[in-house]
Amino acid sequence: MPAYILTGAPGSGKTAVLRLLETLGYPVVEEAATDVIALAHAQGHDEPWCHRAFVDDIVALQRWRRDAARPTVRGGAVFFDRSPVCTMALSQYLGFQSSPLLTREVSRVRAEDGYETTVFFVRNQGFVRKTAARRISFEESLAFERLHEETYRELGFRLVDVPAGPLAQRATIIEQAVSRLAPGSLPRPYAPDLPACRRRAASPEGLAPGSR
Repeated sequence: MPAYILTGAPGSGKTAVLRLLETLGYPVVEEAATDVIALAHAQGHDEPWCHRAFVDDIVALQRWRRDAARPTVRGGAVFFDRSPVCTMALSQYLGFQSSPLLTREVSRVRAEDGYETTVFFVRNQGFVRKTAARRISFEESLAFERLHEETYRELGFRLVDVPAGPLAQRATIIEQAVSRLAPGSLPRPYAPDLPACRRRAASPEGLAPGSR
């Protein structure tokens, strides 16, 4: 199970790339931070990132999702929406020291070869659309992007740039890289029993340039 990380600045379009890869037949493991924030908001906590426990909550959910994916994904490539290395960069960005849990988890995934050392870095699109979970400015997102890049490189990961562009083009860059890195890990042909609207979304004709 070659496990590839997709990372990048908030608002870079990373999640849209993952959604397209999913419709093309690749298993995808969801990002933890967005769901931790959504749960905190539902519980009445408007800015959960101000509390140290926020980082460990993300780490715990990432670990659970990583472990849950192991028995269900066999053979082909799987894509992860961020990793504990992203959480380490986030912790630094928020001004927190890495917690013992975060430090252990980053050490664990490196020691166990939990992820491929090639990471797909989805570059910013020149703007950020704010959401309930994403409240930073474009300028702040650029600082966040730089910190992520530095953290991954310092830990020995090789970054493959996925520049801004049409969604289908970004997914193709990733697929072509995976086909070189792990021959035979491409998914089966697109499932014909999926709804027609999803089949259209997975084809170049159904994609809008600059989609999120």
